[in-house]
Amino acid sequence: MDKDLKIKFDFNYMMEDFIGEKGIKHQQINEILHKIVKAQENMEIKRKDGKMDFRELPYNQDEVVEEINKFVEDTKGKIENFVVLGIGGSALGPIAVQQAVNHLYYNELTKEKRNGCPKLYVLDNVDPERIVALLDIIDIEKTMFNVVSKSGGTPETMSQFMIIEKMLLDKVGQEKAKELMVFTTDKEKGNLIKISKQKGYKMFIIPEGVGGRFSQLTPVGLLPAAMCGIDIKEMLKGAATMDEMCKAHDIFENPAYMYAILHYIAMTNGANISVMMPYADSLKYMSDWYAQLWAESTGKKYDTEGEVVNRGQTPAKALGVTDQHSQLQLYTEGPFDKIVVLMGVGEYKKTLDIPKVHEDIDSIAFLGGHTQNELISLEQMATEYALLKSGRMNMTITLPKVCEHTVGQLLYLLEVATVFMCELLEVDSFNQPGVEEGKNAMYAMFGKPGYEEKKNELMARPEKMEKYMI
Repeated sequence: MDKDLKIKFDFNYMMEDFIGEKGIKHQQINEILHKIVKAQENMEIKRKDGKMDFRELPYNQDEVVEEINKFVEDTKGKIENFVVLGIGGSALGPIAVQQAVNHLYYNELTKEKRNGCPKLYVLDNVDPERIVALLDIIDIEKTMFNVVSKSGGTPETMSQFMIIEKMLLDKVGQEKAKELMVFTTDKEKGNLIKISKQKGYKMFIIPEGVGGRFSQLTPVGLLPAAMCGIDIKEMLKGAATMDEMCKAHDIFENPAYMYAILHYIAMTNGANISVMMPYADSLKYMSDWYAQLWAESTGKKYDTEGEVVNRGQTPAKALGVTDQHSQLQLYTEGPFDKIVVLMGVGEYKKTLDIPKVHEDIDSIAFLGGHTQNELISLEQMATEYALLKSGRMNMTITLPKVCEHTVGQLLYLLEVATVFMCELLEVDSFNQPGVEEGKNAMYAMFGKPGYEEKKNELMARPEKMEKYMI
């Protein structure tokens, strides 16, 4: 492992030693050692039994990576845009990685500065205005559409696909459309594989045991990343690096386990909100990706024994320095119901000097001769200190620099931490029955066959009252 690229996890300011009575006591960790040991055992057993397939992704995708890279090479220069049609993990992961690794204004760069790679767009909603707006600025004859749905039945994604496919067929015909459509889906089940076989669309496979919010290190995320020039081999190497760290039996040497343990104890003490606050625009959308991962995994009505528990911790997102001026007041002086996860960068990709000007104005002259790099790092340190002084729990994840290797580490760290948190909460990490209820309601109202009973149930709901409307 390259020690210079190792992510660091600092949880000093979670502890009572530093922040006082609202901090976690070392004894509280000892008090739940039985739960920790049980969770460790479950993690090991489930991995051996093939019930945690996302943990094997750093090792079992050599052929997939070669196939993706060849596909990208064969496509290079033939298209101007690459559009992902997906929602949830199929969209949030690709957006987060693109923002992290590539130029922050990647799509505005010339094709030469993008090394011939296409622009990337992700359609992750069904707002008609947004879809039409995208179609206003791209030439669909020079655009490849990546339809991402494991089941091939995701209504939002499939509605987009149906619109785009019809447009392509009308404009360029079936043979040309085959060159502009690629599916990412299940190997054997679902609508997309049927359509692919019927019409000859290229297809990449999502491993059977990997769910959407854990799929960024599968073709779901690897294909869009490779299309935009990101080194996906290095991302997987980074994930493998973190996997070695996450195998440590000593919880004080295992960043993912300790991250979960601290969140679990804090939650039982009343801190039911986990704020992720990166101090880099490149990491801004990691908070969005993390929010789905943490919320859908931990938020469950039933525990693994079928008892009603209504457990879960609410993720929230902020951006340093921006949200120091919009949210930090609440974090430092509001309720003691939050953990703040600061995310810092050791070495930014660029350095920007602040010139020595206006030296006659004391209130700004002190900035001159320094760099924006120093400023954002010191802003992070100042926020950490403000939280410390007010006795608020906070921890820091530091990426030595933002690159494929460290991003791979970060994704894997948070995925393992999420599953370990669920083991401590005794809930299923991978299901999402609450999401399914919403889907079923939509299917019923749209008249999908087989949902007649659900529609009757919906139509029988109490009518709203005028007195509660303004």
